Amino acid sequence: MNKIPLYEKVGYAMGDAGANLVWRGALAYLAVFYTDTFGISAAAAMLFLVVRLSDGVTDIIMGMIADRTHTRFGKFRPWILWSAPFLGLFMVLCFTTPNFNETNKLIYAYVTYIGLTLAYTVSNVPYSALMGVMSPDHTERTKLSSFRFAGAFAGGLMVMGFLPELVAYFGAGDNAKGYQLTMYLFAAVLIALMVITFVSTKERVVPHASNQGSLKSELKDLTKNLPFIILPLLATTLFFYYRDIYSGIFFAVIMAAMTFVIKKLLNKDQSNLTGSQRDMVDLLTNKPWLILLGIGFLTMMFNGIKYGVIAYYFKYQVADELMAGQYFVALLIVSIFGALATGKLAEMIGKRNLFVLSLVLSGLLTTAFYWVPSDNIVAIFTFGCAAEFFAAMMPTLFFSMLGDSADYSEWKNKRRATGLIYSAGTFVQKTGGGFAGALVLVVLAGYGYNGMDEATIKQSLPGMQLLMSWIPAAFAFLGAILMLIYPLTSQMTQKITEDLAIRRSNV
Repeated sequence: MNKIPLYEKVGYAMGDAGANLVWRGALAYLAVFYTDTFGISAAAAMLFLVVRLSDGVTDIIMGMIADRTHTRFGKFRPWILWSAPFLGLFMVLCFTTPNFNETNKLIYAYVTYIGLTLAYTVSNVPYSALMGVMSPDHTERTKLSSFRFAGAFAGGLMVMGFLPELVAYFGAGDNAKGYQLTMYLFAAVLIALMVITFVSTKERVVPHASNQGSLKSELKDLTKNLPFIILPLLATTLFFYYRDIYSGIFFAVIMAAMTFVIKKLLNKDQSNLTGSQRDMVDLLTNKPWLILLGIGFLTMMFNGIKYGVIAYYFKYQVADELMAGQYFVALLIVSIFGALATGKLAEMIGKRNLFVLSLVLSGLLTTAFYWVPSDNIVAIFTFGCAAEFFAAMMPTLFFSMLGDSADYSEWKNKRRATGLIYSAGTFVQKTGGGFAGALVLVVLAGYGYNGMDEATIKQSLPGMQLLMSWIPAAFAFLGAILMLIYPLTSQMTQKITEDLAIRRSNV
């Protein structure tokens, strides 16, 4: 049976509703919480980037672990249940303000933010991969992705729409107390939603047995190759943050070395490769997956920058901090409709065409913010909601198409590493979110912004205007150009689905 029951689609959506209490909360409010409540300088943007170095390793490890997990509940579902308490715990700790000096505050922020992203990895990599095994039908997965992101936006609606009011209510003038008590509430809701997803979903696609090594041997092999994962991330991070000749040279040297190593790996005899190396070769020769990695990063930069600057924009440009919550509510309500419309629209014009259209239209509508006066609330909400309707289709299509790239890998190589494919997808999403949050702080710092010094606010307003318009839109337009070369058409995807169905039935 390929069709997924409605109750199961809703149950699966509850998991991302819970995850987005963390994801959207961190994306929209953590930067402004750090600068304006916890008292960390905006120049500490490196925090958001360094954490992504750990994600580069942990996402891949989690994908390997999930692919090699065997329980009576399946490969991916148990991790959703096991990780829920830790995810709730670190969400609370990230928004807690111990009375430390500036150095210890920064250390505390690093430890708790790394803990949050690690718990999110353990939860969200298996959760995302679960989509790829709930049905073998690519059309059904697109519909499931629509439900997933409708749930995600509903979870975002709770945290982003009501967090300012809840902080004000629980804190009664003390924002530090208000944030902490609000996160206690969200953590309890998160755990309940994760349990619903675990109970209501089912894994149906069982990949062929492969000659993968044991998890212990594969992790040992991965450890030997950690420099090849960490060094490119480190080079990219340093070049992004410092943007000088030395970081540029380091970036160029590392990327040239990585190109050489990858070519050598691809030319190596398959029989001499370890299981993890074969997984990597499969991915590096999977053109749809490689393009999706770039698309995932660019779309997350687009959405992450927009969401990361909203709290600043309404606090200082519009001069109504609480209106940011109303704006988030409007965006996320529209997002739910955008996500739910994706499946039908994709059937009509194809996933690739819909992705290009959504990137172009959302980018154009976002640029309009550059000319919208900050006192024209109607125009701000109109352009923002219109852009968000199309932006909501991007993650919905992205994760559905990751499932298609997993099918392509199985069809081409007769091997399927669903967890690893989705782990890379979630990694570039989180990397994009981290770089987006860092870019917001880098731009604000470049304009002299200091959240603890009101004298710096006026000079930083042009930077906020750019962060609401041209800067994110540039990433949307780049994404549209990249998506034009995506090779999996609707016809090819259907053929892959049919061929795999025949192959599986003959086993």
